[in-house]
Amino acid sequence: MRIFEISGTRVTEHPALAPMAAPGACAGYLWLSLTRDELRSALAEVQGTLQSLCGTHLVDLHVADLLNDQLPSRYDYTSQYDVLVFRRLAAANGPAFAGTEPGLPRGGPPVLRRIDTRPVGFAVFDRVLLSVHPEDGSVRDAFAARLLNAATPDARGGAAPPALDVRAVSTRVPASPADLMLRVINLIVDAYLDLRRDLTRQLDHWQAELIDPRSHFTNWSALMKARQALHHLDEICEDQRAAVQDWIDAFETLPAPEGTAESRERELIMVRSRDVLEHIQRVVHHVRRLEQNAETAVQLHFSVQSHRTNDIMRVLTVLTAVFLPLNLIAGIFGMNFEFVPLVHKAGGFWIAMGAMASVALLLVLVFWRKRYLARNR
Repeated sequence: MRIFEISGTRVTEHPALAPMAAPGACAGYLWLSLTRDELRSALAEVQGTLQSLCGTHLVDLHVADLLNDQLPSRYDYTSQYDVLVFRRLAAANGPAFAGTEPGLPRGGPPVLRRIDTRPVGFAVFDRVLLSVHPEDGSVRDAFAARLLNAATPDARGGAAPPALDVRAVSTRVPASPADLMLRVINLIVDAYLDLRRDLTRQLDHWQAELIDPRSHFTNWSALMKARQALHHLDEICEDQRAAVQDWIDAFETLPAPEGTAESRERELIMVRSRDVLEHIQRVVHHVRRLEQNAETAVQLHFSVQSHRTNDIMRVLTVLTAVFLPLNLIAGIFGMNFEFVPLVHKAGGFWIAMGAMASVALLLVLVFWRKRYLARNR
């Protein structure tokens, strides 16, 4: 369990949760980041902290959703907090789907086998963000390091001043639990974008092998599993987009804030929400393009094979047409008649062979002129 207190531009990590539940102990808001096993073991303590800081606690159904390791991306809400479950697409260090995990099929490109699609759950309160992660906690640790670096104090002992560089705007400390959740989701989405190059390179290699007529492609099992995996990724991305879109729709229905600062904060959250949705749409577009490329590669392979077969049959047909008159001449001179022209002449054999060679050469020239024997590249 990692506990962060965020107040303005200050970020403080606390070792224990119990002191934060005391009245006045938390000046800003808390980020409680746990794994599913940690949430199971510390559920009573977490519920007590939520009751103390927010005046409410998680209902049992939402606790079950956060503990479910197989739940698709979804959004739900109550009058006091929101729940968003978001399945991540990130590279796992080891086998991503060990045990009974029903994620992507085993097989296909190694990069597809390494994509981890386990869900990350968020419960967004006014003063608390509760995030529940898989056991590795890679997303949590990566964003925690980024968050602590953004709040590193300067040499004068104060908080670091806001960066003027546009590229550093995203490293500022989140102003609210909702802003923090959107940044974590954005990090999850961008983790998949880092895998695009490997996926594209693998499928392009297969496509080149399938199109090459001299290649004897035999890795059909991996290709079929890759198509299934990409289809599964498409479904996951659609659930992600639907969950974030539901979050945006619900956020837009909230009453308009009264103060200028609250209005500005709400506008920033809406901008970040739309940015996250745009990133997800980019992932959906890329996954669908890869799926279409895999399907197109298979169709092109069979088209090339069919074209190659047609070329072979055309050559065989031409050769048959060339030898057909020769067989006719040989059959005529092989008849069992007593009087056959050229049979009783000394040079009859060579005359017949010359005629047959002339006919064969004439047919070859005609077929070559008509490009029946030309090689298509």
